[in-house]
This record gives sequence, structure tokens and C-alpha cells, in this order.
Amino acid sequence: MEKQYLIETARSLIDKDLPLVSNLSNLSALIKDAFTNADWAGFYLFDEKSNKLYLGPFQGEVACLVIPNGWGICGQSILNKKSIIVPDITVAQNYVACSSTTRSEIVVPILKDNACKGVIDLDSDSFNAFDIKDQNLLEELGEIISQLF
Repeated sequence: MEKQYLIETARSLIDKDLPLVSNLSNLSALIKDAFTNADWAGFYLFDEKSNKLYLGPFQGEVACLVIPNGWGICGQSILNKKSIIVPDITVAQNYVACSSTTRSEIVVPILKDNACKGVIDLDSDSFNAFDIKDQNLLEELGEIISQLF
């Protein structure tokens, strides 16, 4: 899927009058379709009171329900407010395995007023499935998605 088409489609899907879960559900499907190398695509939402990430809408196999802040790639992304690409999760430190078949991952934080609201998370059964172009595209999507918070 072409980058511009993905961004325009994401913008057209967002409806601020609808619940967050409805918007993120459609966006997770869009992201999964756009990233054909991903076998899992979705969101973890950050709860400041508990200091944990909770599973949000996604496309793919069953996933981890709760990730403490700082744990795993998603937790590190929230803690550091930075995107993370892991080309080979078998050598990644602090990796939280939700699927035994995952080989690479990309996580992008969703930031609103410099506060982390959640992450976009994509997993792949292939090594080196994601690159800086994917990161840039997902970061642009994260900016669009941040309007929902």
C-alpha cells in the first residue's frame, strides 16, 4: 500500500465522535493490511494510574493482556518515548514473548502533549521485517492517532 494512500485512509477513518476502541479497531485492520510482512498489528494503551500498558484493538493471534511500564519492547518504547525496531527478537534483551513464532518487531509510541497514550505494535514471523521507512510511516500514523486522545 502506498504511503500517501495509507495516511489519507487513516485520516478518513478517524471519527472523533466515536469511541476510541471503534477508531482503533478499524485502524488496526488498516495497518495489518498495509504491512503485509506483519502477522500481528495493533495497539497497547497506557494507563497512567497503574503504570501499565493494556491490550487494545489488534489483528492477529492472541496477545499479552498487560505489559508493565519498561517491560519488553512496548514497555521500553513507552518509558523512553521512542520508536524501537528489533530486527531479531531472539537476541533482544527484556523481550516479552507473546508468540513463539515472532522474529522481529517494531513499536512506535503514540504521544499527545509529550505524554505517552499507547503504542502501535507490529510483529513479524520473519527476521528484519521492519526498517526506518516503516518507522517513519508509523510515527506519522501515531501523530494522526494522537488526535483521538
